[in-house]
Amino acid sequence: MSGSIIMGEKIKKLKKIKKIRIHREGTNTLFGSLLLIAAVAAVLWYCFDTKIPFWAFLVVVSPVWFVVLNFYRCPIRYFNGDTEKIVVAPADGKVVVIEEVDEHEYFHDRRLMISIFMSPFNVHANWFPVDGKVLFVKHKNGNYHKAWLPKASEENEHADIMIETPEGHQVLCRQIAGAIARRIVTYAKDNEECYIDEHLGFIKLGSRVDVYLPIDSEVCVKMDQPTTGDQTMIAKLK
Repeated sequence: MSGSIIMGEKIKKLKKIKKIRIHREGTNTLFGSLLLIAAVAAVLWYCFDTKIPFWAFLVVVSPVWFVVLNFYRCPIRYFNGDTEKIVVAPADGKVVVIEEVDEHEYFHDRRLMISIFMSPFNVHANWFPVDGKVLFVKHKNGNYHKAWLPKASEENEHADIMIETPEGHQVLCRQIAGAIARRIVTYAKDNEECYIDEHLGFIKLGSRVDVYLPIDSEVCVKMDQPTTGDQTMIAKLK
């Protein structure tokens, strides 16, 4: 595929992404809960002589609803710069693992693993870490250990997305469920072209995303460093 065609396809997909303000995963939850709040508030307003129950209800419920709104926000982001051989953070959060590991399931060799932990207060959309083509997507059931534990990467429920870059590097991105997060949504599809700036998926209530890179990749982040999905460069491929 020529460079102009790739860029054209990328622009078309970016136009679709640009329209997203509240993540589609939260649309039903947010509007459904808002209708329920309005209904209860109306009952409290008209059925009591005093307005104290009405205001007390709003004081308690409004902050909760805005926390949920924050959870489902979907910022519009574009990586500023050339994406060739660049690996960006697939999620908002902080770096909790930078280490060499033996990967026996797909690569059967040593890989550089960079892991990002997402708290319940982070944006929960996930982005593709590299440009390329999705070779396969696999979902595996498992446990729900705390996401920051080392065993979570292999034992927890997770979705694996294998991507091959235009230069031939294979990069594995793993969405991992945690103790609270029990739903992983993956938009990536087998044999589709993918690009930095596109959404890879969504993990509800926070969790962790691992990226497995070639062992000679240049690391561009440090432990405990905050990351911004699709903005923070975490590594460079050789």
